[in-house]
Amino acid sequence: MNFPTSPRSSRARSCSRAITISIATLLVMARPLAAQKPCCSSKPGHQTSSNADLERFRSRVEAFLSEVHARKADWGVLIANRDTGEALFDLNADCYFTPASNAKLFTSVFALATLGTGYHFHTTLEASAPLGSDGKLAGDLLLVGRGDPDLSNRKFPFHGKVEHDGSSDKILAELADTAVASGLKEVDGEIVTDDRYIPFDPYPAGWSIGDLFFSFGAPVTAIAFNDNSVTITMSPGVHAGDPAVIVLDPPDAASGFTQQITTSAPGTDPQLAVVRQPGPNFLLLRGSVPIGHAPVKLDLAITDPAETAARTLRHLLEARGVHIKGEVRVEEAPPPQALKPGEAPVVLASELKSAEENSAANARVLAEHVSPPLLESVRVLNKMSQNLHAELLLRTIAREKTGIGSTEIGLKLEQDFLKSVGVAEADAVLTDGSGLSTNNLVTPRAVVALLQYAIRQPWGPDFMATLPVAGVDGTLEDRMKGTPAAGLIQAKTGGLEHVHALSGYATTVSGEYLAFSIFVNNDPEKGREAVAAIDAIALAMVETIGAPKSQK
Repeated sequence: MNFPTSPRSSRARSCSRAITISIATLLVMARPLAAQKPCCSSKPGHQTSSNADLERFRSRVEAFLSEVHARKADWGVLIANRDTGEALFDLNADCYFTPASNAKLFTSVFALATLGTGYHFHTTLEASAPLGSDGKLAGDLLLVGRGDPDLSNRKFPFHGKVEHDGSSDKILAELADTAVASGLKEVDGEIVTDDRYIPFDPYPAGWSIGDLFFSFGAPVTAIAFNDNSVTITMSPGVHAGDPAVIVLDPPDAASGFTQQITTSAPGTDPQLAVVRQPGPNFLLLRGSVPIGHAPVKLDLAITDPAETAARTLRHLLEARGVHIKGEVRVEEAPPPQALKPGEAPVVLASELKSAEENSAANARVLAEHVSPPLLESVRVLNKMSQNLHAELLLRTIAREKTGIGSTEIGLKLEQDFLKSVGVAEADAVLTDGSGLSTNNLVTPRAVVALLQYAIRQPWGPDFMATLPVAGVDGTLEDRMKGTPAAGLIQAKTGGLEHVHALSGYATTVSGEYLAFSIFVNNDPEKGREAVAAIDAIALAMVETIGAPKSQK
């Protein structure tokens, strides 16, 4: 089956293509010494003395990186004692690398430290006028979003795999039920989705146009309905040439794309292609599904998520007997560049922290949804590498701390935070919260410093538990399975075209606790070899570092 892919080009201005390690006992001869050049101007990292366990580790890394597929790529590795911070192995640790989704480590630690593990998002259904005794609302009904990343049917608590409970509009349906139970019978005005909690700026700088139609490149909005994505299920018709049977979830996400999917002869393969085109229908889905073939599913981004939420809410209310006279409409804050220096931030007319506060100040809230604790959202973010969630956390912090939820302000606050916790300012250049941008640059040293800060916090063990576990769950479920590293590595994966990363915590077989970061940029292969090499380095780390003296 030929599914569309998202081509990426790594633009990391990282280290030179030669591999250099500091002048200590651990020299990785990935290429002839005469061919090596300094990869960056940073000072060589500290290395420990030539202990036998580290020598064995060095030898195994040398073997991995001397293979043909690894020679042309740029590698960076830093392994340190998790608790003392002592550097045990340093390969280009002060060089820049594109981190891919390892950027989520910075965002999630920043969010937990700033907002707290128990922070909750509040989404409300509000009346713009008092509700009459006859159930008539002489005004608009507003769905007010405040950045909740989990307005979906995702099941909590999250246990390493995505589970769903009910339909994708479950939370909107619950809000509609509560509003109807409160007496709502008629809306004279419009159904309005109030998306003004964050400025309208749906795509961070550095995102590729090839990403924008996939679910992992979904637009960033304060109302993030069903992860701002739609699942398209395509089933064959009765005869060859018939239109395929198309089912959307959520059903109201039909705008923004068109499709030309037909039924092909039995015994052939499904053929699908996503074509970008100018105009309101940004995406054209073309192809065929053969007779007798199982339904084919494809997840795409919703191009107008706030409007889709408004249409969905309208239909849910009408299904419950509420008569609605007006249309649907979206209220958006101006883009961040429209805010002049000194200008007051956009403030929601109905902005309140909770239903209790609202009841005392303004009796117009008809229903409220309160998210799970932030820690649960971070668990989904890290286990499944959810891009939209990371971007929402970054903007939520900016909104909570300054009143303007822009990416630019979030990144400025994040840089101040990183500096305060011991991450050198020059070691992390971030342009988004998720790592989808190839403009991000970080050093392995910055990542390890962040990890060492996090584990020392009261919420450190909880944060570590949000990371995928090798061979067990999340994006590491199928990696290192059946090896001694399974269950002993809790780390964030990362991957873009020509970019791969793995950073987190490890417990060695001898009981040593480590923090580590492994990057490879400018990988010319399809990625399988680079990922296998990363896993081999991680396995060697677990098997050799800290071995008992009797085994040396």
